[in-house]
Amino acid sequence: MSTDAPVQPGTVYLVGAGPGDRGLMTARSLELVASADVILFDKLIPADALSGARTDAVLIDVGKIGGGKQVPQETTTALLLQHALGGQDVVRLKGGDPFVFGRGGEEAQACAAHGVPFQVVPGVTAGIAASAYAGVPVTQRGLAAAVAFVTGHEDPAKPETQIDWPALAAFPGTLVFYMGVRQLPRIAEQLVLGGRSADEPVAVVERGTYGDQRSIRGTLATIADDAVAAGVKPPSITVIGPVAALHDELSWLDAARPLAGVTVAVTRARAQASTLAARLRALGATVVEAPAISIQPLEVQVPDPREFDLVAFTSPNAVTRFFEGVKDARALAGSTVAAIGPGTARALREHGIVADVVPPRSIAESLVDALAEVPVTRALIPRAEEARDVLPDALEARGAQVVVLPLYRTIAEPLDDEARAGALGATYATFTSASSVRFFHTAAGTLDGPRLVSIGPATSAALRELGYEPHVEAEVHTPDGLVAALVADASA
Repeated sequence: MSTDAPVQPGTVYLVGAGPGDRGLMTARSLELVASADVILFDKLIPADALSGARTDAVLIDVGKIGGGKQVPQETTTALLLQHALGGQDVVRLKGGDPFVFGRGGEEAQACAAHGVPFQVVPGVTAGIAASAYAGVPVTQRGLAAAVAFVTGHEDPAKPETQIDWPALAAFPGTLVFYMGVRQLPRIAEQLVLGGRSADEPVAVVERGTYGDQRSIRGTLATIADDAVAAGVKPPSITVIGPVAALHDELSWLDAARPLAGVTVAVTRARAQASTLAARLRALGATVVEAPAISIQPLEVQVPDPREFDLVAFTSPNAVTRFFEGVKDARALAGSTVAAIGPGTARALREHGIVADVVPPRSIAESLVDALAEVPVTRALIPRAEEARDVLPDALEARGAQVVVLPLYRTIAEPLDDEARAGALGATYATFTSASSVRFFHTAAGTLDGPRLVSIGPATSAALRELGYEPHVEAEVHTPDGLVAALVADASA
């Protein structure tokens, strides 16, 4: 006789990820992504919505996108129940809101029928968010006191429409159609037949809240042809009513996003790419993540810093790894602390240390010059395993005893065909270290195509060694400085 207790089902979380801009994801949605055992996700979620997921989480793509490959809803529901009944907590991550044309109600019913506990986490729905990002308020005093959300793509298996077109045409407010790009001729025709003016303003918002969002304005009489002429594709929403005309007055996105329409490849290590990618997306760029390197920590014993009168850090990674071995920043109290570059100095400040020496240029030669008048007897240099020996050689030439402490190595990360093509086809490719240049060149086979953006002199030197002149070099040698230089170049 078995004494095994029955498996208690996990909880299913029906989570809205918002319309595409990761900044519109709720705090609760990010918490659940970070804790889930299993995540079933759609196509239309923010590009880095899963970046916070556990490394051991099971990630399953069940995405649906208009006109493309479809995962049957029955398959998605079966997977959801299978994992939950196996005792795992499942996040069903959907674009927009799970209960607004997201079939979340059907999945909730399936959970209830099988005794699986579930929770619903609302998200920002595209009908509101995409309209707002296009400068179209769906309600406006004096123009629209009500708004109706309507599917523009009904189930083709249904024998007849559930939309009462005459009633919808008579609705006294704004109409927002989801997923109706291919149905625009029919939508416009039915509304005009129902009594709406053929001159009523219409705005179609394609890829709302994404970096490459765009809006097409017209009227019920013209919008179908306007959309065809503009090549509008899903995902798009259509806003019909007087408020659509406010787009011309209230459009704000282009001013807030100077990189709109620009594609930027980020080649730095995956663990470090998210912050840079998020900054670029916030400025409107479409980001291609093509990490050509990864950081591999080395198991080493960090010596007592108090034995050295100089500790010179060469990179933010060196700082991070150093403080994994030295838990108390006071251990550096008696030493001169030097940092190559403002990014390294910032990493030190995050650990409570203000660097005594930061050279004006982010290269070892500049630090050698900056240390010329600093007395050094014993020096510790935390750094990467493979690095230039300019600094240790110069200090030894002065008679100092130097201990080089390799804390990590950078290793190549292969690029798949999609990442390679995306990066080489981008407007810009960004490089934040010499190793990212070399490894990306090896993985991609070339650097031809995008404008090359370098974070500083050492990275630029690596580009020149391969026969490429950087198009842009940051004046401030930090990721923020790189972004500022890129924006200036794109705006020129």
